Amino acid sequence: MDLIIGAGITGLCYALFTNNGYRIVEKEKEIGGYCRTTKRNGFVWDYSGHFFHFQDPEIMESIMSNIEDPDSIANVTKNTSIKYKTKLVDYPFQKNIHQLPQEEFIDCLVDLFSIDSKAGFQNFKEMLYCKFGKSIADKFLIPYNEKLYACNLNNLDKDAMGRFFPYADKEQIILNFRKGKAASYNDTFMYPRGGAIEYVNAVLKGVDSNVIQKETSIKSIDIQNKKAVLSSGEEMEYDNLISTIPFPKLLEIAHIDYDRNIYSWNKVLVFNLGFDKKGPNTTSHWLYFPEKKYSFYRVGFYDNILGQDRTSLYVELGFSKDEEIIPEQWKDKVLDDLVDAGCISSDDKLIDSETIIMDPAYVHITEASKNNVIVLKEYLETFGVYSIGRYGSWTYCSIEDNIKEAKALANKLSN
Repeated sequence: MDLIIGAGITGLCYALFTNNGYRIVEKEKEIGGYCRTTKRNGFVWDYSGHFFHFQDPEIMESIMSNIEDPDSIANVTKNTSIKYKTKLVDYPFQKNIHQLPQEEFIDCLVDLFSIDSKAGFQNFKEMLYCKFGKSIADKFLIPYNEKLYACNLNNLDKDAMGRFFPYADKEQIILNFRKGKAASYNDTFMYPRGGAIEYVNAVLKGVDSNVIQKETSIKSIDIQNKKAVLSSGEEMEYDNLISTIPFPKLLEIAHIDYDRNIYSWNKVLVFNLGFDKKGPNTTSHWLYFPEKKYSFYRVGFYDNILGQDRTSLYVELGFSKDEEIIPEQWKDKVLDDLVDAGCISSDDKLIDSETIIMDPAYVHITEASKNNVIVLKEYLETFGVYSIGRYGSWTYCSIEDNIKEAKALANKLSN
């Protein structure tokens, strides 16, 4: 029997694809992990914005085949921008510098053509300067990512965002001056009108829900004897253990020695906000905010995605992993900043809201963490312990990547 830790999208997809018997333990009262959804007073809010960008037809079919009503899924052509001073600049910034005021555009262009293409770089911040020049880096790439990751970018690996970072060479940037909005890996996305939990519910239809034990966590794992102790006190044996919890947490409960200084991450405070009427922004799906005067780094508009007649937002603020977050201390500042940024009007009435703290949110990928994860995952696998998913693999990836990783492991381990 396989023991699966976590009933988020990754753990449930492993159960969906495996032929083995399994049991799932989930510490929360609800399944879904960060794909949980709140539906209240006509508003639909996730634990922040979760949009599926299916690239693999087989993965898409495995999820969508259990969606009973195709019309319940909104297919959206993405409209995202950057709030840069008083302007909205199309995302990604580096491909749309021609939308800046002329003097700033020239600065970016001159710096872009002044960089040394042979120059080496050792970390994320150096990569930004070497690839895009000082002006593009200083105007958007560095301040935005500092707000997002809530850390010194010199500490991040040069490939911390992998394929998700919108790289562009000089030719691409120049060509985009006439082509308009730049293409990206996720130009379109799919979003259930009932929120991200509907994807989870679709997966659940192929899973034995009777073996999901909620409000239960793993207290200890004996990897030598393949035994786990649950928070209920029950001791259970397993053949394979599939963990989707944060990798450092797995190491702790499996009694594996590791250097805690290697692993770092940020926290994200999410405000889900519902207002009494439609606000001034009727087209954006989400906006990026590099300027420090705004408390948030990103704001998403559920109402524009779903065609609703009242403003419904998710607002994200980044914090370091050691900072104490008291949501109520930030609420008034967030509302004032939303007015200043043109996301809502001063007379818009807030009629419902909730706050969520994501901890961890984005992991800080460093050379040390990458190497340590590889070594320790290989070690754990010799004992039948497999760690998968964004947090289980301690990486930056899409939801589809999590599903593909779960499927590959299920195929590998199935009887």
